[in-house]
Amino acid sequence: MWKVVWATLLLLATVCAQRGYAKETKGAPKVGHVSVVIVGGTGDLAKKYLWQGFFHLYANQVSSGYSFSFYGGGLLPKDKATPFLFEALKGVVCPRELSVERCALVKEQFLKLAGYWQLKTSEDYQALGNHLTEQLTQEGLVEAGRLFYLSVPAFAYADIAERINNSCRPTDGAWLRVVLEKPFGHDFSSAQLLSTQLGTSLKDEEMYRIDHYLGKQVVSKILPFRRENSKHLDPIWNKHHIERVEIVLKETLDARGRIPFYDQYGVIRDVIQNHLTEVMTLLTMGLPANMSDVKEVLRNKLKIFSALQHLDRNCATIGQYQNYNLEVQEELNKTKEYYSLTPTFAGIMVHIDIAQYEKMPIILTSGKMLDERLGYARILFKNDIFCVQSHNSVHCKPKQIVFYFGHGTLQYPAILVSKNLFKPDLMDTEWKEVTEHKDVSVLGMPISDYYVLTPTVQREAYAELILHIFQGRKDSFISTENLLASWGFWTPLLHGLAKTSPRLYPGGADNGNMLDFKLLGREVTFANEAVIMITQDHMGGSGARSFQVMQGKYRSAEMVSAWPEELIVRLAGDLQAAAEKAVREGGRFHLALSGGSSPLALFQRLAHHHYSFPWRDTHVWMVDERCVPLTELDSNFRTLHDHLLQHVKMPYFNIHPMPVQMNQRLCVEEDSGAMLYERDINQLVNASSFHFVLLGVGYDGHTASLFPGSKLDAHGDSLVALTESPAKPHQCMSLTLRAINQAQKVGVLVMGKSKHELVTQLSRVKDNPNKWPITGIRPTSGRLVWYIDYDALLG
Repeated sequence: MWKVVWATLLLLATVCAQRGYAKETKGAPKVGHVSVVIVGGTGDLAKKYLWQGFFHLYANQVSSGYSFSFYGGGLLPKDKATPFLFEALKGVVCPRELSVERCALVKEQFLKLAGYWQLKTSEDYQALGNHLTEQLTQEGLVEAGRLFYLSVPAFAYADIAERINNSCRPTDGAWLRVVLEKPFGHDFSSAQLLSTQLGTSLKDEEMYRIDHYLGKQVVSKILPFRRENSKHLDPIWNKHHIERVEIVLKETLDARGRIPFYDQYGVIRDVIQNHLTEVMTLLTMGLPANMSDVKEVLRNKLKIFSALQHLDRNCATIGQYQNYNLEVQEELNKTKEYYSLTPTFAGIMVHIDIAQYEKMPIILTSGKMLDERLGYARILFKNDIFCVQSHNSVHCKPKQIVFYFGHGTLQYPAILVSKNLFKPDLMDTEWKEVTEHKDVSVLGMPISDYYVLTPTVQREAYAELILHIFQGRKDSFISTENLLASWGFWTPLLHGLAKTSPRLYPGGADNGNMLDFKLLGREVTFANEAVIMITQDHMGGSGARSFQVMQGKYRSAEMVSAWPEELIVRLAGDLQAAAEKAVREGGRFHLALSGGSSPLALFQRLAHHHYSFPWRDTHVWMVDERCVPLTELDSNFRTLHDHLLQHVKMPYFNIHPMPVQMNQRLCVEEDSGAMLYERDINQLVNASSFHFVLLGVGYDGHTASLFPGSKLDAHGDSLVALTESPAKPHQCMSLTLRAINQAQKVGVLVMGKSKHELVTQLSRVKDNPNKWPITGIRPTSGRLVWYIDYDALLG
């Protein structure tokens, strides 16, 4: 019964002579007993951060007249959960300023004050509420308040809040504070619903939505730094002087172990909508006249949200590390046919529509499985100095301010100001200037080129925020208005990206420059085309396939890959772009199309969506044709006509079917059909070089009607030849390798899961046109682009 009183008295006896009791002043927190309940007290977050944070609170506040009791709550019965709780409690570490003797004493008493309480039913919460009240009466304690930390999934918030409201409210005059961990919803509607549900049980001033990034010392220093250095920053903190703002969070870890949560949220919801967005508002909001005025800070943040320009899918690039889908299949028990579109990487450009920042890009980017663990916000200023000779001079280097959150090469939190900008002012003793440096570089510049400020004492973010909760400070927490404004901004982009295929990347240093993106007006695109080389490994004998993403090449050529529908959209767009360019430059577009089933979706796309395609100036040629009458269903031309040509307006003399039927005979060499087609090509196509040739590839590696085992070298300089197919009808007419390789651009379209083994095999074989005719496609001066859908690529 008396453990709280005796523990407090014992500690007070050791410190009151040195420090004295903190006298309660007007407006200060009410001194008395504080009950702390961590719901989810045996979970990972509690083990890693929360118990450590509350231990620091206890160690720093118990000598100020407060008494405490701590409860880890959870679903398990007490006898099963208590060992897990105390295993976590034993790992807490004392603040640096405590002596060894005092540390041991404080830690011993903290363990005595902590216990486990099962919180599964409404009756459990009722019993806890009764216990807290009885403890106050029995031990003669005056209650200061009750603090509930909900370290549980967000779907449980509303029920737990209702139970706290019904059964666990403190006595009159004491405060109630309920801490909520992200995520606060999945989009605007769900966040609004959750806020409404919580509002029926808790007052807004009782809710503390925690974003641990706001507890990071560098992040909490952004506004004070801007104020302290306003004489330097006010003239240059605008679009005329700032080139761009970058807010970056890079992680090396994968999502393994968090997949059930992560696959619902992805990188934008997980860290960009909250952490990086909060940093953005701190960097761009107007400075409040009173930094501690929570309402003024909120008003200034909301002004930024109201000025943010609408985001659509063109404002973002997204990626997914290659093993993510396998992890999803394993942890969510999905079949091998399941493919997740959840992004694990995103690069996003934001603009603020106010005069101060108009057209100034703000880049927010984050990802898992990147090359290093690092977080920072960089303000890159324009440099108006042109250096003729001394390029290593400090004045020739980038002008920038870096809010360095930690990790990376520097390994400690810091604010760095390049020496060609200004020397920052130090206005308090909690920060110091670093004058002795290790030989490291930060964002491409030696550390010696910066003025470096760092906290005098480094403190953990959760410990900082727990102290703020105890003090009743709400300036480091997310209000309802702030939350809904953020979700209102991000939700349209999230919905726009919902069905977009992310770019696959291998992870770590192997990413190379695959994820680099470029800014084009208000659009963001990857700087390099993603090209995938396939390898197959057997992991643990399970036969699971692993696909390594390689930069820039598939069989030493460009490649575009996407889900089938998006791939066809891309190919159709590329065709129209090539047509418009050719017509603009030469008045004609010469397009050669192959048969087979793969291009049918393309034909339909061109016929029904590309109304501005320059058909009147386009000449359509055949890559190959079966030796059957052109009116029969087996005819490639019949397929082309039925699915494309009859739906578009083009002069009939611009259509060039292969002359496989002459003199009422099919493909008789004496009729010289191949020679006639070659003559037409020479007469009409400049330098006999088609602008675009579209090919497919068969299961045996054939392309056009050039088949394995054929003596392709025998075609010599011919552009058109009669060939033999192993399947009926055996006779065909085809463009030769020479005709195809003279083209300005050759596209190879490969679609469907049935082509997966072929794509895998082709990625390994060497060029051998007689065995694999497709390997003979090597444009002499043009481009080869592979268009492979994910079904063919991933199987």
